[in-house]
Amino acid sequence: LASYLLPEDVRDAAYALYACCLEADDAIDVVADPFVGLAVFESRLASLYGKAEPDNAIDRALARVIAEYGLPKTVLEALLQGFAWDAQERSYKDLAGVYGYAVRVAGSVGIMMALLMRVRDSQMLARAADLGVAMQLTNIARDVGEDARNGRIYLPMRWLREHGVDTSRLLNKTEYSSQLGAVVTRLLNVADCLYERADCGIAKLPSKCRPGI
Repeated sequence: LASYLLPEDVRDAAYALYACCLEADDAIDVVADPFVGLAVFESRLASLYGKAEPDNAIDRALARVIAEYGLPKTVLEALLQGFAWDAQERSYKDLAGVYGYAVRVAGSVGIMMALLMRVRDSQMLARAADLGVAMQLTNIARDVGEDARNGRIYLPMRWLREHGVDTSRLLNKTEYSSQLGAVVTRLLNVADCLYERADCGIAKLPSKCRPGI
């Protein structure tokens, strides 16, 4: 729904970007061997920045966006690296580790969305990354149970230990506890700080782009 508040050119470019991100995410989460899916997308990314014409509609749409808006390959590579960490089923010992993951899978998307709005200022791009990371931390907080049932923990392991949460029990019998709630609240407090930082950037976006964001 928010996309309908964006200018038409930004919206269409965002659709192409979103379609590619969703396909890449599904290639990791849905297929039997996520590393095969990841390798396919790495090859597709290489062709997007090469001279060969992409062989599917999504890649052709994204190739046009890359050319028109100057999306750097390194940002898309960071996104795929985050997906690779998912495939490896990594856990994160502290908040810095969670940040590293969130910057790759969501901060990168924030930066790309800002580039679609013709934003190039480094401080503005940093605020866009903050917003992406804040949204990812919110998703992690929301999906603790679902992730645990899928054998994944994205909360900082150090925080879980500090609050007396048994991670093996969390994976084997996922249920709410006040200790787990305290860790989730702590993560949401960090997200709130990032949302506040991002507000400074949103206020400086082109006026037609602000409502959607």
